Amino acid sequence: MPSNKHRNRGSKINDDTMMPPNKQNTPSQEYEDDEIEEMQDTDFKKFMIRTFRSFQKQILELQKSLMDKIENLSRENEILRKSQNETQKLVEQESVIVKRNQNEMKSSIDQMTNTLESLKNRMGEAEERISDLEDRAQENIQSNQRKEEEIRNLKNIVGNLQDTIKKTNIRVLGVPEGMEREKGLEGLFSEILAENFPGLEKDRDILVQEAHRTPNKHDQKRSSPRHVVIKLTTVKHKEKILKCAREKRQITLRGSPIRLTADFSSETLQARREWRDIAQMLREKNCQPRILYPAKLSFVNEGEIKTFHSKQKLKDFVATRPALQKILKDVLHSETQKHGHQYERREGKNTYQ
Repeated sequence: MPSNKHRNRGSKINDDTMMPPNKQNTPSQEYEDDEIEEMQDTDFKKFMIRTFRSFQKQILELQKSLMDKIENLSRENEILRKSQNETQKLVEQESVIVKRNQNEMKSSIDQMTNTLESLKNRMGEAEERISDLEDRAQENIQSNQRKEEEIRNLKNIVGNLQDTIKKTNIRVLGVPEGMEREKGLEGLFSEILAENFPGLEKDRDILVQEAHRTPNKHDQKRSSPRHVVIKLTTVKHKEKILKCAREKRQITLRGSPIRLTADFSSETLQARREWRDIAQMLREKNCQPRILYPAKLSFVNEGEIKTFHSKQKLKDFVATRPALQKILKDVLHSETQKHGHQYERREGKNTYQ
């Protein structure tokens, strides 16, 4: 019986040995303690050998499993290391790029700062130049104003000298060219006095110092005859003749109309012409205007005779007289516009220069 029992156990052990490692039980699990005590030495040795082999196999399997895990971990660690290296390289590359961009930006900022500083300096210099030019322009304007004032004063002085020289002169307009060939200009003047002022022609005190045409050279293209200038000995005789001419109004020479007027400088003539429109307007309102020697305007206002040397004085006076202001409003306004345009043209010419 024991032998059958051992055979059954042996077959059982062999069956266990053929089982897969994961499903195979260890010998200590297959045998109970009382069964192990009943074993003989030979069986016990076999049992121990099987047990040792089973443990050894499990240890090898465990070792293999651990090695596989270690190898997987090593591979993962290598992957992580490579990824870390690549990341570090990328970080280094980005750092280099960022640093280079920072340097470029700093260089650009420095250049912009230098450019702005240079522009600021140039603007300062330009402002100084502009200020100098403005000062020079102001000085030039003041200098030009002084020169213009001096020129006006010199023209006035020259005009006054010319008027003084011409103070005894009478200008005769409308005498045909060549008529003086028979009697000369002095003879023609005597004929004018005899034809128009018989009483004056007999006045032996009226003497002609000089007579000539002006301009001296005759322009063949000019349709109107040159004026005749008669220089008398005294202003009293000149004024007497001109007074008679104003009273007679129509002066003739051999039946043809002529005019007698005082002889003035070109500046005085221009000043007298500038009073014409105003005098005409006052004449229409029966203000009895007169242009006095050399270029003064005289008229009657509110029963008083007013005399003005310049238009500015007249404007100041008109501003205090509403009725007179209404009469001269249009003509004074047109004069102001004309002088304004002349001032703008003069200023534009000065600016261009």
